[in-house]
Amino acid sequence: MITTDLLLDNGAELISYDKGEVIFRENQRAQNYYQILSGKVKMNNFTSEGKEFIQGIFSDGESFGEPPLFADVTYPANAEALTGTRIYRLSGAGLFRLLVAYPEEHLKISRALAQRLYYKAIMANELSGQEPEHRILRILDYLKKEVYGLEAPFSFKVNLTRQQIADLTGLRVETVIRAGKCLEQKGAVKIVKRKLYR
Repeated sequence: MITTDLLLDNGAELISYDKGEVIFRENQRAQNYYQILSGKVKMNNFTSEGKEFIQGIFSDGESFGEPPLFADVTYPANAEALTGTRIYRLSGAGLFRLLVAYPEEHLKISRALAQRLYYKAIMANELSGQEPEHRILRILDYLKKEVYGLEAPFSFKVNLTRQQIADLTGLRVETVIRAGKCLEQKGAVKIVKRKLYR
């Protein structure tokens, strides 16, 4: 995303988070830009019954949490480190100065935000009533093609747990396991040493 030199030149600091550590909470006012140097972050919400719904998972080089910063509103979800994670944190004011001075960086962020909006539109449709197998294939195909740029059959090794797939699709873990086996029987995915390939 934004080059490290530009981040540091504009006042970013590199912060380390332990696995499970909260980076920001739902309903907290957005004040900073976050870009991952290494590790993984999930953005999530919890239903009134305590069930987790994962809004997205972000990894090396990706940013997260920008829309509320641009809109000057609170975060609609929590952000939590999934692994030991190192993140560049830049104040909102620092980010806006950087984007005015470097329009090409602004374009990068606009493209990333557009891609996330596209993903949200797809998932909103999928969660509204599609069958579990279809929901799982949609999320896997989105990640494979749009995020990782892969095309060849079974070239995408899914680095999500069954629980994470369930949380991304609004399904139960047991349903994800059953649907995964059905998809394998149909030749839509491969399971090798408990790892899923699409």
